[in-house]
Amino acid sequence: MKISEIKERKIIHRPTLSFDGYGKRIYHAYEYYLSYNPGFKGNETQRLFAKWIDMAIFTLIFFFICNKILIVSILLSVPCVIIAGTVTEFYFGTTLGKKIFRMKVIDDDGNYPGFSKSLARNLLCLANFYPVFSEYTTKTVAMGWRRGTQMNFSMHLNNKICKTYIVKESKIPEIKELLEADSNKKSLPE
Repeated sequence: MKISEIKERKIIHRPTLSFDGYGKRIYHAYEYYLSYNPGFKGNETQRLFAKWIDMAIFTLIFFFICNKILIVSILLSVPCVIIAGTVTEFYFGTTLGKKIFRMKVIDDDGNYPGFSKSLARNLLCLANFYPVFSEYTTKTVAMGWRRGTQMNFSMHLNNKICKTYIVKESKIPEIKELLEADSNKKSLPE
């Protein structure tokens, strides 16, 4: 069983226009089986900060120990972060920046990614910094409705291509349990 194959049962109660004898609204229950999402809300921001932490460490090493100028230190830190990220994700499922935010990288089987998959993820992280612009509208007391443009980074492209997931460390036992339960369910004869 793979994480992408897990289905989660959701029951949604939708109100109708009818009321019962006590004046309470009648609801219809709809049952859906949705794909399981092991991720968490706000992971893009945390992943961006984790990547900056990883880069800052190598930048400081090149700047203070190797006596390189700052821009050269930043440029040299990029390939170091890719290589170090590949190795640490392969062995430990995390990097130092991700460890601070208690995040792990797992593949579709629930394990740490293999070396080639981890290398592909880290090379594709360079494409993740492509900004996405979107418009937003807010209501202020003094100005009424106000429109603006905000910039977001799309930090999920490498995971989508490599079929990996960024999860919180605390959620890994739940994912393993779901994978085990679904594989046991499929192995039972009918």
